[in-house]
Amino acid sequence: MYLKSIEIQGFKSFANKITFEFHNGITGIVGPNGSGKSNVADAVRWVLGEQRIKQLRGASMQDVIFAGTELRKPQGFAYVAITLDNADHQLLIDYDEVTVSRRLYRSGESEYRINGNACRLKDINELFYDTGIGKEGYSIIGQGQIDKILSGKPEERRELFDEAAGIVKFKRRKMIAQKKLEDEKQNLVRVSDILAELEKQVGPLARQSEAARKYLSLKEQLKTYDVNLFLMESEGIRTQLAEVEKRETIVTQDMQEATHETGEQKASYDRLEQELGVLEAEIQEKREGLSQAEREKGSLEGQINVLHEQINTERMNADHIHARIEAIKKEREEKQRQMAGYEHDSAGIREQAFTCSQDLQAAEERLRRDDEQIMLLDQRIETGKGNIINGLNEKASLAAREQRYEAMLEQVQVRHSEVCQRLLRHKSDESVQDELLQAERQKLLLSGERMEDLLARQTECEAEMERCEQEVRRLTRGLNERQQEYQTATTRLESLRNLAERYEGYGNSIRRVMEVRIRGVVADLITTDRQYETAIETALGGSIQNVVTDSEQTAKQLIEYLKKNKYGRVTFLPLTSIGQRSGFSQPEALKEPGVIGLASDLVHVQPEYQVLAIYLLGRVVVADTIDHAIAVARKYKYSLRIVTLEGELLSAGGSMTGGAFRNSSNLLGRKREIEELEAVCKKALAQAERMQDELTMNEGVLAEKREELEQIRGEHHQESLNQNTLQLNVSQMEEKREEIQDSARDLVLENQQLEEQIREIEQNRQRIARDSRQLLLQNEQANQDVEQLSAQMEEARQRREKLAHDLEEIRLRAAGLKQQVDFATENIHRVKAEMQRQEEELESLGTGTGDSERAIADKRRQISEMEKAIETAMNHREELAGELEALGEQKETKVRQQKDIFQRREELTERISRLDKDLFRLQSQKEKLEERLESHVNYMWSEYELTFTTAEPLKDPE
Repeated sequence: MYLKSIEIQGFKSFANKITFEFHNGITGIVGPNGSGKSNVADAVRWVLGEQRIKQLRGASMQDVIFAGTELRKPQGFAYVAITLDNADHQLLIDYDEVTVSRRLYRSGESEYRINGNACRLKDINELFYDTGIGKEGYSIIGQGQIDKILSGKPEERRELFDEAAGIVKFKRRKMIAQKKLEDEKQNLVRVSDILAELEKQVGPLARQSEAARKYLSLKEQLKTYDVNLFLMESEGIRTQLAEVEKRETIVTQDMQEATHETGEQKASYDRLEQELGVLEAEIQEKREGLSQAEREKGSLEGQINVLHEQINTERMNADHIHARIEAIKKEREEKQRQMAGYEHDSAGIREQAFTCSQDLQAAEERLRRDDEQIMLLDQRIETGKGNIINGLNEKASLAAREQRYEAMLEQVQVRHSEVCQRLLRHKSDESVQDELLQAERQKLLLSGERMEDLLARQTECEAEMERCEQEVRRLTRGLNERQQEYQTATTRLESLRNLAERYEGYGNSIRRVMEVRIRGVVADLITTDRQYETAIETALGGSIQNVVTDSEQTAKQLIEYLKKNKYGRVTFLPLTSIGQRSGFSQPEALKEPGVIGLASDLVHVQPEYQVLAIYLLGRVVVADTIDHAIAVARKYKYSLRIVTLEGELLSAGGSMTGGAFRNSSNLLGRKREIEELEAVCKKALAQAERMQDELTMNEGVLAEKREELEQIRGEHHQESLNQNTLQLNVSQMEEKREEIQDSARDLVLENQQLEEQIREIEQNRQRIARDSRQLLLQNEQANQDVEQLSAQMEEARQRREKLAHDLEEIRLRAAGLKQQVDFATENIHRVKAEMQRQEEELESLGTGTGDSERAIADKRRQISEMEKAIETAMNHREELAGELEALGEQKETKVRQQKDIFQRREELTERISRLDKDLFRLQSQKEKLEERLESHVNYMWSEYELTFTTAEPLKDPE
């Protein structure tokens, strides 16, 4: 057996599909660091079932999937397959070539396959037991694993030796058997505890049974009273319904009459509304005429008053004009004298202002030159201070650099000393390693010669065995098929038995009750043919998980047990009390088309449980299709409970249940499937035993040849291990020698670099000392320059302050003179404007005196014409007032009629509102009574499964 190929796709750095082919001899995978060499070994370990992600150098199992790059998308899965040559059949599988593959998706789903067939991780582990190939086998040796084996604990080395000796499989089987024995011991202890607990519960369960019998008797009495009460209340409700419907009819008629009368009143109201609209338009027209007459009279009287006022104003205006002309002449003479004085004062002030302006310009020029000098000095001082600060900063920087170079020099000298010592040690180690390497190479040469001899013997023996093994493989193949068939059936059978023993598919409370081994649940006691299973399970519904007990006392004790331990609720069916139901009341329904029969006749139970089947299924009709079921239910007025073969359910009362039937638990068919699987297991086991006998007889012929070949293979295997160990030792020694040489070369190069660094540090320290001395001289010169410039700037600032004070006084004097010039100029312009206005006023007053007399005569003529127009308007107003009074009387009559109609409509609206409320109240009462009646009917059906066609009361069972 040897490795033939490895196929990888999407695993770690292998984005594309790649296949590694391995042939006889040694195959090496080489490459630089980071090229993915270790990923090949990780892929082999992963496909063999490695689950510890740390062994695969990752943080989570999704890390083994190619994560993508900047140019490539990530993969959705990782796939690895290894192919092994199994011509020698060291792997216990009937194939000459075995391919093991593993695939992992990003969703977390994973799958394993052996030669393309899906399998479990456990199957792969068992396949490689005692071969040394498993994920923990000695055939895969990772980095540092030799050292880990040599320095590990004894028990860890023992596991490796067990693998090499081929006893791991038996030790694991031993551990599994011991664990099963320990589990069975715990189960026995548990059974003993349950029996002890049940013995304690016998007394309480007897009392509970008595209480349950009393409860059933009282419940039957309650049923009688409920039925009689239902009939009495139903009769009362129907009487109330008739009375409410009668009152509803009367209220409806009254409401219709009131609505009709309301319509008539609305028509009368609309007619009066139109007539009032016509009258209102005529009244509005007359009122507008009156208003127009009043407005004309008021307007004319106002105009007359205005004309009288204008006449008086004209007379007063003429007197005012004569007085004003005399006053203007006197004012003109006074203005001429003021203007001459203002012109004389203005000439003297302008001369003083011109002289002051020249003094102001000279002072501003001197102040500007001083400001420029001060600014220049300030800039030179700031530049000097900046140079001083830069010099100080550079000095501090040079000091820091000097300290850093001193520290670097000290570190480099220490490292130089260490490198020299290590160089001496490497020269000594290299000579020792050469001697050891020569000895190992000699051993490897001798091992190769022994291997060639063993290979020749093995080839000869294998050729002789090949002829004999063909028959054995044929028999083995047939035996494996029978064993696989048996294993599949056994696994399914054990699964169903475990489900049945653990009561999977039942509620937690039912499993708790079944732990004490009562009679059983309904699903365990009732069986039926496969074609009726869906119909029977639908008919039973929730009753399929009811627990059957021998008596009410047992049920009572179990109820106390559930309450005490808070395990939930369970429905119990005591055999002593469930047989009190009557039989099927409508046997003629069983003759209808499509009806198969009663559900109780289609099941199989032991004689003692016949009453249970009748109780649960004795009134359920089974039909073949839903169409036939609907026809039967409609014919018998929905008083039957009917189920179909596909699981549709028609309940009494008309409700239907159906749809896709999903029944994963299959409680009713579980027992049948267990029996079928037991028969399949027996048949497969018999065939396998027969083929095993034949195979044993044929294998005896090959026993001697196999022992001989096994011995040769053992020697070959041992020598192969020895040769691999020697090759590994040689490789490690060569690598170690190369590491020593590489390390020595690196140390020599590092020593040269350290000496160069020491020279550079000394040169930098000398250069820093020169720069420090030069900076000191520059800072001293800069301080002297700054002190001289500061003294010159202080003198310039004092001169500027004196010039600024003189300039401010000149500015104040110039501002005062300018204000005086402006004031004189303003007075001259004002006097000229006043004299111009007086001239214009004299011209206008001269033309206004003659117009006043003509205006007075014209206004008196207008007053006479307006008085005649007022008399005509008053006559027309009296005529309109008479007509308006007559129209007002007609309007009052119409308004009174309209108010009467409106009051009647209000009364009718209030009446309709009351009738509507009464009608709504009666309808609500009717609905409540109907709901109450329907609620009683539903209660009687859900509680007692009773429908009523007569009103005859039941008799008290007492």
